[in-house]
Amino acid sequence: MEYEYKFIQRIVELVSKKINRVPLHVADYPVGLESRMQEVKALLDVGSDDVVHMLGIHGLGGVGKTTLAAAVYNSIADHFEALCFLENVRETSKKHGIQHLQSNLLSETVGEHKLIGVKQGISIIQHRLQQQKILLILDDVDKREQLQALAGRPDLFGLGSRVIITTRDKQLLACHGVERTYEVNELNEEHALELLSWKAFKLEKVDPFYKDVLNRAATYASGLPLALEVIGSNLYGRNIEQWISALDRYKRIPNKEIQEILKVSYDALEEDEQSVFLDIACCFKKYGLVEVEDILHAHHGHCMKHHIGVLVEKSLIKISCDGNVTLHDLIEDMGKEIVRQESVKEPGKRSRLWFPKDIVQVLEENKGTSQIEIICMDFPIFQEIQIEWDGYAFKKMKKLKTLNIRNGHFSKGPKHLPNTLRVLEWKRYPTQNFPYDFYPKKLAICKLPYSGFTSHELAVLLKKKFVNLTSLNFDYCQYLTHIPDVFCLPHLENLSFQWCQNLSAIHYSVGFLEKLKILDGEGCSRLKSFPAMKLTSLEQFKLRYCHSLESFPEILGRMESIKELDLKETPVKKFPLSFGNLTRLQKLQLSLTGVNGIPLSSLGMMPDLVSIIGWRWELSPFPEDDDGAEKVSSTLSSNIQYLQFRCCNLTDDFFRIVLPWFANVKNLDLPGNSFTVIPECIKECHFLTRLNLNYCEFLREIRGIPPNLKYFSAIECRSLTSSCRSKLLNQDLHEGGSTFFYLPGANIPEWFEFQTSELPISFWFRNKLPAIAICLVMEQVCACEYSSSSKGDTLRPLMIPTTFRLMSPIVIINGNEQFLFDSWEMVRMGSDCTCLFDLRETIQQNNLNETLLENEWNHAVIKCPDLNFGQKSIKNGIHLLKQESSMEDFRFTNPFRKRKLVDDFNSSES
Repeated sequence: MEYEYKFIQRIVELVSKKINRVPLHVADYPVGLESRMQEVKALLDVGSDDVVHMLGIHGLGGVGKTTLAAAVYNSIADHFEALCFLENVRETSKKHGIQHLQSNLLSETVGEHKLIGVKQGISIIQHRLQQQKILLILDDVDKREQLQALAGRPDLFGLGSRVIITTRDKQLLACHGVERTYEVNELNEEHALELLSWKAFKLEKVDPFYKDVLNRAATYASGLPLALEVIGSNLYGRNIEQWISALDRYKRIPNKEIQEILKVSYDALEEDEQSVFLDIACCFKKYGLVEVEDILHAHHGHCMKHHIGVLVEKSLIKISCDGNVTLHDLIEDMGKEIVRQESVKEPGKRSRLWFPKDIVQVLEENKGTSQIEIICMDFPIFQEIQIEWDGYAFKKMKKLKTLNIRNGHFSKGPKHLPNTLRVLEWKRYPTQNFPYDFYPKKLAICKLPYSGFTSHELAVLLKKKFVNLTSLNFDYCQYLTHIPDVFCLPHLENLSFQWCQNLSAIHYSVGFLEKLKILDGEGCSRLKSFPAMKLTSLEQFKLRYCHSLESFPEILGRMESIKELDLKETPVKKFPLSFGNLTRLQKLQLSLTGVNGIPLSSLGMMPDLVSIIGWRWELSPFPEDDDGAEKVSSTLSSNIQYLQFRCCNLTDDFFRIVLPWFANVKNLDLPGNSFTVIPECIKECHFLTRLNLNYCEFLREIRGIPPNLKYFSAIECRSLTSSCRSKLLNQDLHEGGSTFFYLPGANIPEWFEFQTSELPISFWFRNKLPAIAICLVMEQVCACEYSSSSKGDTLRPLMIPTTFRLMSPIVIINGNEQFLFDSWEMVRMGSDCTCLFDLRETIQQNNLNETLLENEWNHAVIKCPDLNFGQKSIKNGIHLLKQESSMEDFRFTNPFRKRKLVDDFNSSES
């Protein structure tokens, strides 16, 4: 009886807790929250009671981390025995100490709150909570000791427990061993406008008269919920003129409420980290990461990679997928406002100048001071500005370290440059010499593109004792005819003279710069020879588009640092045997290669070579009499992953003689060649996943298919036999999924159970996106004419040869439209084409699963709106890949129509 009594009492307590629990306030307008909440819940895996999971939610200030955590808390709270949401851990810890937070945690979960110290708190938390299934939210954590005191290890809590941590600092999560993380990004344009409309008008849709100012406000906020809510609330009930006035003011002076919240992350930085952040926010947004690292290294005198990493971890900056440093517009404004506050009315007393009007004022009125450390004139071309000055404006700038002038026309050259300069970049430098009293002993980076220096003037300039110079750039200097002696630059790491089209000679000293890492002479069309090289530190060597260069320089000894050699559109006809001294080469790009080709024996001495790119070779790329070829076959086949020979006159001998040496290749790109047969031996390329044979007009047969081939393209291969096309459309080849094939001809396989001559095509599915193959067949319908050739009359399409993007289908799921692929094959269409691909693989890349409805039928539509001129769709199909999907959750006809008929019948019966 006593056991039953306690059991019943426990049930009553649990039910009472759930009934009496008051949900946390989430948001007045939870726009865009549902999909994020589902993603976080999937990471939490609440149904697994045999583990304890910690999840970190990170992102910049004001992006909605706390809101998301509160929404998830409300959604899953009933699954736990004890609950605790500790808000504002950072502020509470600062005001009341960590012990106060520990007391709150114990009070919320077990009713105990008297503690003597932090260490005792850790011990009691472990003792009292180790047997409880708890949901704990730690909001706005900024120190590791907070995590150690409140959630030291997962085993401090009972099985099935979940701990959610929100923070601006991603590295903090990594240091604490939190493996599951979720980054909260800004709202997309649609959701941003919706939230702004609700806050400003209390309506989802507003008067179209406000459309322009709404868009402007949303653009200013850049998807940050905090900013959208503050702007919307401040402008509630205002007219158009007041909106415009307020937005103009925000552009000049950021809103204080937004500024203070964003500034929290800045205040948490160390002093030198703050300085690097202000440098980037004011001057180097959208610059390449490597360039920013180089400039900051020169400016501050030591490596800044760690500091940049800290800024990324604290969500203050991001590194884009193309390697550029970016930051949110409001974070940028916050940094610029910090600098503006150094001297609100006198720009010359600020540490950094970037605003065109301020720079012009300081230079023209000689109002510079020793406070200025960076000047960055890098504004849009349409803002090209004329600076009328006397040339002495830099004389008062005793601490100027970085001068970056990328546009602007100066009435005369500088009469003075500070000897403190470490970075000097001046596009179209307005004179042919430096001031007589300028001694650039501290200068590390000197870039003077588009300047008017002659070779003689450059030689005089280099005698200025650039003892610390690491980077020298004279790109697009049309008066340079030769590169002078550079032995005076012992620390030079980067030398660039791109597109100096009158440059014909290079001093032999360039070949002996021991610390040189990057050498770039792209576009020097009159350069006929290059001196011998012994550059032991060289990593990149670029001589592309040097149309007069026919021989490659001798390599004097092993150069083990080089990774990339680019000779695209450079007609090198002779490679010395010493070419093999580039022993650590990884990427090789060549084109227009003539007589002797590449000695395979030299390639065999490059074990790290993973990529060879060739364009438009006149003769065979590999000499037939290469005595060392047999010796290197095993070496070559171990590493080459990407092999591209476009329009390189390859014949059938390529596959018989050369391909075995590249047996481990993953991507084989061979368009526009002359071979007729792909032999059966290509099956031995077990790692080959991509094969491109476009425009191989003589190709008749493909006798073997690599076992792991996923992407295959043979567009405009008109000689390909029908039996070969059938082989490539065989069901067994595609049933496993993940394939993407372009084929010539207008043929749809019989095994596609659903076929139609119309676009768009529709289907319905439940739960996850099914594994299905899509087949799109395009027919060329342009007018044709007969044209004669050596082989007799040929029927050719009457159309201008233009590059088109083939098909470019899009998918729509539940009304949400998005392109399937980032990049479809670029082709010149002249005949029929069939495209067969696995839709599921492409959908996953674009995160369309966010739009799926749970336990409901989802409607998908495939359409192809961007067909080429003279091209039309004639047949399309869908095939369910039955190994991974079931027909129970898939329909070709609308299931809602059947449900409606049943409902109508039942209502009529009643």
